[in-house]
Amino acid sequence: MSNTYERLQKVIAKSGVTSRRKAEKLIIEGKVKVNSKVVTELGTKVGPDDKIEVEGIQLEKEPPAHYLLYKPRGVISSVKDDKGRKVVTDYFPEIEERIYPIGRLDYDTSGILLLTNDGEFANRLMHPKYGVEKVYVAKIKGIPSKMELSRLKKGIKDKNDILKVNNHHVISTDKKKNTTIIELTLREGKNRHVRRMMEQLGYPVLKLKRERYGMLTLDGLRVGEYRKITPKEVKQMINISSQIVED
Repeated sequence: MSNTYERLQKVIAKSGVTSRRKAEKLIIEGKVKVNSKVVTELGTKVGPDDKIEVEGIQLEKEPPAHYLLYKPRGVISSVKDDKGRKVVTDYFPEIEERIYPIGRLDYDTSGILLLTNDGEFANRLMHPKYGVEKVYVAKIKGIPSKMELSRLKKGIKDKNDILKVNNHHVISTDKKKNTTIIELTLREGKNRHVRRMMEQLGYPVLKLKRERYGMLTLDGLRVGEYRKITPKEVKQMINISSQIVED
């Protein structure tokens, strides 16, 4: 078979419609057609001349786009919201590509958020096995001891999850206001990970910001601003994820 043939879910992800995971789900659910026939087999391979439809919409290839947004608080990490709240793609009114966020930041969390139409790139950064580092800075209520903070690396149970960090560092404490500012480095990202973890520890988060994603930072951006991620940076991020898997 020619090398121009690729797995269907990979082609869908490359098109920018959705991530590879979601593409696989859509295939299994019978929502994908190839040459007008429903396909539910994940191993199906397609070529450049095949006509692919996802939920009734024919795929149109567009060049890969990668963006970094300084997400404000009070914004949904989605392309739309049924409650009419502001979403992250509202900050890209002039962008023609169908971009979507890689993962998410909570409504009340600010900081670095990546958006793309490149399903392969998104999968690289979202899949747990790649474990790309994310650095958060949290302002918490109270002043935890070193012994209490040591639990963060061991893991804290919340419902069915074990929440932990790879590293932590106290930036400052304010005894008068009874608050602490702490830096937390994660290689995983469960729903409301930092907030739930600190709540279980007994030190609720008052303010939270993601300051670094892999080697990408917010340097040069103000809240609500974005920039393109350069091809060199895309390659560096992919290399970082590859090294983590090899390690």
